[in-house]
Amino acid sequence: MQAEPVTRGLRKAAPRPDLFEVAHLSDPWEALTAELKPPMSHQDAFLEAYRCLLCGGPLTPAPCMLACPAKVDVPSFIGAISVGEAVEAAEIILDANPLGGTCARVCPTEELCEGACVLHSTHQRPIDIGRLQRYAIDQAFRDGNLLVPERPQHNGMRVAVIGAGPAGLTGAFELAKYGYKVTIFDSRAGTGGLVRAAIAPYRQLTEPLDQETARLWELGIEFRLGTTVDSSLREELESSYDSILLAIGMGEDAATGCEGNDLKGIFSSLPFIEKIKLAYLPDVKNKVAVIGAGNTAMDVAREAIRLGAAEVTVLYRRSEKEMPAFPVEFDEAVQEGVRFAWLTSPVRYEGNGRVNAVRCLKMKLGDQDSSGRRKPVPVDGSEFLLEVDTVIEAIGQLPRKDFLFAIPGIELNSGLIRAASETGATGNPLYFAAGDALNGGATVVEAVRMGKVAAAGIDAKLSERGGAK
Repeated sequence: MQAEPVTRGLRKAAPRPDLFEVAHLSDPWEALTAELKPPMSHQDAFLEAYRCLLCGGPLTPAPCMLACPAKVDVPSFIGAISVGEAVEAAEIILDANPLGGTCARVCPTEELCEGACVLHSTHQRPIDIGRLQRYAIDQAFRDGNLLVPERPQHNGMRVAVIGAGPAGLTGAFELAKYGYKVTIFDSRAGTGGLVRAAIAPYRQLTEPLDQETARLWELGIEFRLGTTVDSSLREELESSYDSILLAIGMGEDAATGCEGNDLKGIFSSLPFIEKIKLAYLPDVKNKVAVIGAGNTAMDVAREAIRLGAAEVTVLYRRSEKEMPAFPVEFDEAVQEGVRFAWLTSPVRYEGNGRVNAVRCLKMKLGDQDSSGRRKPVPVDGSEFLLEVDTVIEAIGQLPRKDFLFAIPGIELNSGLIRAASETGATGNPLYFAAGDALNGGATVVEAVRMGKVAAAGIDAKLSERGGAK
């Protein structure tokens, strides 16, 4: 039984290279790195900015600004571009979002700011906010202007940030602006977390992470990269710092647990993407199955097509309605030729040395489970084989329970940190938290928002206490 291609009306979007053609470029590396949201020319940026109605005001913020988790003042920065002030626009963006260049590339703008654009109500194409944001910051960084705020006077207190992903970098930047001496710890050799390691290369390779990191360095933030925070170092941080921000993200990929997962040709999604970003291109051969239907699953499916696979099928045990991927990600995957088998669950991988088939069961939806979605139930007698050469599992990540269990007072819910939504405060008064370790994995810009919230929470706590240790 073969999965039939899904067809669905695609949303109208800003002009961009034809996705299907991009996916089938003859050079895999060229196809993998052909940007979905390419940079704008000066003329295109001016003309696009000029289309903006610059709506909203002090009492009624523009819908696009309300839809931005980082609360970037979109009308103001677009207005600056429209009069030729790209650097001023970049200052507006970076004041609200220190990862504004990264977010311009990777944000699901169709679901956020652009999705809220008032031009939808007049049946016009929304403003291409993401690419305008990229244009402004690219112009500033290209001129060597990092737009670093003036260093404030040190207030005598120190904060440790564990994790150099988007939440940690943002929290550290905000805390440094408040006057704290901040040190960031991360086991990886580079900053950015999964943005650097596991965001699809057609969204972002590395630029502008290095420039965004340099802004933190210039603000006086210390980096201790390649440093794993074990129990001994954690105890040292607890005795030496006035507060600790946990921005540790999630752990390794969850596994399906299917029998035969030791066969060659079976990958976990995040290491698969990381290999590609390091230019080690996996040989996916002809037929690929992707397990899961989140945004990461859409990415690895599209990457498999760019690597030369002739047939890529996403297997998902629920229906399209329950799919966690953003609609625009699904639409674009369909446009590039990805196939979908709904209500289909793998039960065993088969092969002789290398996987050559996935044994599957058809499912039906039963009662709701703890997530609020209807639970998939196997259909008797529905077993079938799907021939494959490669399997990529993309069903999510595991929480870092072992690390968190060792911290007294930290409360967990299904492995995720319980923290006050308005401050990031945890059950341990020394610790605040932000990012994927709280929500299980969301967007980069949501991690930015949470980093800002936690930094403000730490500042309020320490200001109330009024002094260093």
